[in-house]
Amino acid sequence: MAIEILAFFAHPDDETMLCGGTLALLSSLGAHVHVLVATRGEGGEMGDPPLCTREQLGRVREEELRCATQALGAASLTLMNYVDPTAGPDNQLFPFTESVEEVTAQVATAVRSWKVDILMAHGVNGEYGHPAHKLAHQVALRAIQTLGPDAPLFYTSQAIFPGHPYPRLANSDELAHLIIDINPVMQQKTNAALCHRTQHDL
Repeated sequence: MAIEILAFFAHPDDETMLCGGTLALLSSLGAHVHVLVATRGEGGEMGDPPLCTREQLGRVREEELRCATQALGAASLTLMNYVDPTAGPDNQLFPFTESVEEVTAQVATAVRSWKVDILMAHGVNGEYGHPAHKLAHQVALRAIQTLGPDAPLFYTSQAIFPGHPYPRLANSDELAHLIIDINPVMQQKTNAALCHRTQHDL
């Protein structure tokens, strides 16, 4: 019987950049990986030079996400249809203001629907402090709490450890207790990253 895994993230590309290798590895070992993404990343980068207009970005990033999840071997992809806010004039990131209770209920429903064994999500610091990433972490944690004894195991991505290759992306308040070697699936992660063409300058 296959292990059911739900990876819940705020934007397209988070699934690849933060734990794409782990998802690809788990999929290659026979797990069913379900990807749940809160927004289409409408407020993000459009590429350099721009590959689309701001109005087109959500659709373009959805296509990129579908390409990436296929490359990672995901069993399913679900978008939650929340809108990603744009950055301010000095590139500051405005807080993601959707109802925590509403999003929590949707994540808990997804966990029940797929009979999830493991839930993966953003870390407590939102990696590099992104407010939507922080909210997604809070939502995942609340969903776990509401599920009680039926809750799956909960893992966050990019916890800090000595020698972390990208410390600016690590959650400084979470110490890693599991470090996964993704070398066997590095090509899959690379292929998934190449799907996110609008984000290549990040």
